[in-house]
Amino acid sequence: MPRIAGVNIPENKQIEIALTYIYGIGRSLSKKVLSETKIDPAAKATQLTPAEINQLKDLIEKTYKIEGDLRRERMMNIKRLKDIGSWRGLRHLKGLPVRGQRTSTNNRTVRGNVRKTVGSGRKPAAEPT
Repeated sequence: MPRIAGVNIPENKQIEIALTYIYGIGRSLSKKVLSETKIDPAAKATQLTPAEINQLKDLIEKTYKIEGDLRRERMMNIKRLKDIGSWRGLRHLKGLPVRGQRTSTNNRTVRGNVRKTVGSGRKPAAEPT
């Protein structure tokens, strides 16, 4: 398994898809990196030579912010919003949608599966014995 930026790249996938396993690299950035290094996007990760893997490593690690650095930067941005007490920071603190979505319905992903209807959370009544 090739290892780039501390992430094991899957061997049986095309390199264009395999690079997206690295946090911070999507399809478009993957295509851009492969065109800069002149590597065939359809090639499997196992078909790459060690020289090509090193070329990819160098370009990605020196040019782009990925993995731990990117996660740290995102966390610091959210922490800054919380510290200054901005509206977005308070929404992050409360675990609610940050970007203006409606909250009456359709925000299960942020809140978790919290149902607000009366009957759904009730336990069945105990049967008399």
